[in-house]
Amino acid sequence: MSFVDKVAVTLIAGKGGDGRRSFRHERFIAKGGPDGGDGGDGGDIILRASPNHNTLSFFRYQKQLIAKNGLPGGKSRKHGRNGQSLVIDVPVGTEVTDQKGKLVVDLVIPNQEVVIAKGGKGGFGNAHFTSSTRQAPNFAEKGEIGEKLELILELKIIADVGLVGLPNAGKSTLLSRLSNARPEIADYPFTTLTPNLGVVDIDQKTSLLMADIPGLIEGAAEGKGLGHEFLRHIERTRLIVHVIDIYEEDIKHNYQIIRNELKSYSQKLAKLPEIVAVNKIEGYDQQSLNKKITELKSILPKNTPLITISAQAGTNLKDLKFNLKDILSKHHLNQAKIKKSIIPRITLGDKTDEFKVKKISNGYIVSGQKIERFADRTNFNNDEAVERLRNIMKRLGITHELIRKGLKPGQTIYFGDDQTKMFIF
Repeated sequence: MSFVDKVAVTLIAGKGGDGRRSFRHERFIAKGGPDGGDGGDGGDIILRASPNHNTLSFFRYQKQLIAKNGLPGGKSRKHGRNGQSLVIDVPVGTEVTDQKGKLVVDLVIPNQEVVIAKGGKGGFGNAHFTSSTRQAPNFAEKGEIGEKLELILELKIIADVGLVGLPNAGKSTLLSRLSNARPEIADYPFTTLTPNLGVVDIDQKTSLLMADIPGLIEGAAEGKGLGHEFLRHIERTRLIVHVIDIYEEDIKHNYQIIRNELKSYSQKLAKLPEIVAVNKIEGYDQQSLNKKITELKSILPKNTPLITISAQAGTNLKDLKFNLKDILSKHHLNQAKIKKSIIPRITLGDKTDEFKVKKISNGYIVSGQKIERFADRTNFNNDEAVERLRNIMKRLGITHELIRKGLKPGQTIYFGDDQTKMFIF
């Protein structure tokens, strides 16, 4: 399966079922009362963080996801069946944003679920509207439209340690020796085309998750090379292991290339704790090795650990693992702190009763969450249904505001942006 880590999707929750307008027809009963049932609610769309998924490739050919509609109400007050909710599994670490880049939810905990799009409410049948003054209502509500959202899903891998370095520095070999991961390894650059994850056992009680990020090159933060698409995956790591090939001619310059790319992409990345691992030392001349290490130490930030290793031969890998444990214990981010980073769907208070009245050339436009929902449920071809909507407008103070703004009999009132939802005052 190919790796996909950013997709645009359209989510459409289910429409509510229409309420039923019907009357009892029974033998020996001349006029039966209203018995129309309510429509079922439309299905929600739920996102679930699944530890069994590691890519968003499912959405490559499935750009639109639609939940089931609710069924209409039936005779004899039978309630329509609710639409089945659609549960969509995404990898742990998936960020959901709107088209403007505003964060909607951050799915960082395994099996975390969030209702991302609400299904529409089912419409009431005419039996619902019976009262002492309205004994034979001849109207029913339409079901509400479900929420429709245009969203961006972006996967940012969650790992304790991120391996970074220039192509062919030996990151994949190091990951394969430290963990249970088996990435593709070859003697040429860019063999790693997707991030690889592995569990590293430090001791009998401690293990950590390590990610091998594809090789970065100079200019990656501006979009050059393979690394640009994967820099985002380092953002969630707690520690960086910077792997450097000892056989490169100028290891100081190579170190600075990666550091500059991290700083250019995010100051947060630049401030993460770092271990420098100089790799491929097997068979390397000791005197030359000491000289290069001394040169490299001269430009490293103070207290940055530097370890010489051979991923291929296994040299000093135990020392590296215990350095990882030591640094992570000092810069620990426990699960409670991670949970605080979850961004739920937030509403700015209850504004459902708020409305706006706007005068236009051929009438007035009334907008507002609550009144538009009632308009959605109204059958404008039914006089009783329209009369009910008029009464709701009076209770909400909308009629008073329309008259204050100059509404006269015979003028048209529209609801929201839909010009088909209208009646003559």
